[in-house]
Amino acid sequence: MLDVTIARALHILAIVHWIGGVFMVTAMILPAVARMEEPKKRITLFEKVEARFATQAKISVTLAGVTGFYMTHRLHAWDRFLDPGYWWMHAMVLVWTVFTVVLFVAEPLFLHAWFLRKAKRSPDGAIALVQRFHWVLLSVSLVTIGAGVLGAHGMLF
Repeated sequence: MLDVTIARALHILAIVHWIGGVFMVTAMILPAVARMEEPKKRITLFEKVEARFATQAKISVTLAGVTGFYMTHRLHAWDRFLDPGYWWMHAMVLVWTVFTVVLFVAEPLFLHAWFLRKAKRSPDGAIALVQRFHWVLLSVSLVTIGAGVLGAHGMLF
């Protein structure tokens, strides 16, 4: 079971990087960007930071997905998805799916262009909307992480 232990360690490291980065962007960078005096600089800075983190997040999200799938397969844990007590596994898949779709599909196809159009019309509104979206995603992610840790240690709800 050494392989599962290594997969779990990689899984946790990927999630720490991914959600930790989301926390940094949400709680520190976006509020600082929102307080900048020049609206154009707000958008430019946010774009630079987000682009750099998105590249790293794609790696972490992919690693979390691969290791999560591997552990589920290796532990023969697919039946847990049929047990309501393991709702936190559904939550993990949901959070992973949302971030995967945003990073790999929505952002490159339309989200980036939509944000830039909105930012031209209303820089303050665009940043405020991004902040709200990030807080929702971060909150759901943190609840899921907490539930996942408790669930993995036998506390079924």
